[in-house]
Amino acid sequence: MVQINFALKEVNCKIVYYGPGLSGKTTNLEVVHSKAPNTHVGELTSIATEGDRTLFFDFLPLNLGQVAGMNTKFQIYTVPGQVYYNSTRKLVLQGADGIVFVADSRRSKMDENLESMSNLEENLREYGMDLRTTALVIQYNKRDLPDVLSIDELQKALNKHDAPYFEAVAVTGEGVFPTLKKLSSMVLESLNRQQSSTAVRKSARDTVAVGAGAGRGASAAQGGGAGKGGAGRAAPPPPARKGAVAAERVEERVTDSPGVKLIQRRSPAVPGQSAAAAAPAPAGQPAVVKMRQPVQIPRARETGKKRLAPKLIATAAVVLLGAAAAIYFTGIWKKFV
Repeated sequence: MVQINFALKEVNCKIVYYGPGLSGKTTNLEVVHSKAPNTHVGELTSIATEGDRTLFFDFLPLNLGQVAGMNTKFQIYTVPGQVYYNSTRKLVLQGADGIVFVADSRRSKMDENLESMSNLEENLREYGMDLRTTALVIQYNKRDLPDVLSIDELQKALNKHDAPYFEAVAVTGEGVFPTLKKLSSMVLESLNRQQSSTAVRKSARDTVAVGAGAGRGASAAQGGGAGKGGAGRAAPPPPARKGAVAAERVEERVTDSPGVKLIQRRSPAVPGQSAAAAAPAPAGQPAVVKMRQPVQIPRARETGKKRLAPKLIATAAVVLLGAAAAIYFTGIWKKFV
């Protein structure tokens, strides 16, 4: 599995050399390590035994420079050739991004090649992988020896999925680098496809999310306009969250003037600020006038008080005048009597 380290700007890919024992897997890594620039290879680790030179694996971190601004490194492993080390084979194979199957071209080794190829497919299936969709290159090694099978015979027996192949003589370095170069390009192409598909899926999810949000907003606006209060009236704003600017508050009432409605609107940007404007009233509806403060007294009660005050004053004046006149005339009457 490709590992991307954004902090170090590194892309680490894993390549595994697979095949029967003594087919030339470790020799491939030794040639790469000896001929590659010292600044581009790490230390080669190998564990040898009597039956096979690699008991666990060979590990060679190979730096192929920058790709799209990222340092690309290939960690190259080999598996033990003996079938009875299958648990180690399986462990090394885990997370492989590309596989080089090194086949022994000798006719006497065909059964071992077939057994190793079958073992490779079985181990991949346990990891949920398929050889048809995995980056695979087949190397037909030891082409310089006598009694080797023809390429057509090897292809028919081993290359069922039409994977790229190379002829090689690993001890001399022939075919070693073309094999590794081809597999490296296949791994990088697979990585680019995965990144592209991931970007497309993310873009599609964002588009769907934006569309759903716009749809919900349009539905809410339409529902508010078609609800109680007639067409053209927007839905009430949602309650303000704590710390958020308060939504605009609207209060309205009908004035004495026919066809005019008073409405108060407080702007959330500048608290207490208001604007006054008169809008012509649609047919059959009162005009709208914006003002700062609404009058809280209902029209009927306000009109009654306005009419009652002059009456009370006039009545009081008449009573006072009558009392004064009565006192005055009473005094005069006493003088004549």
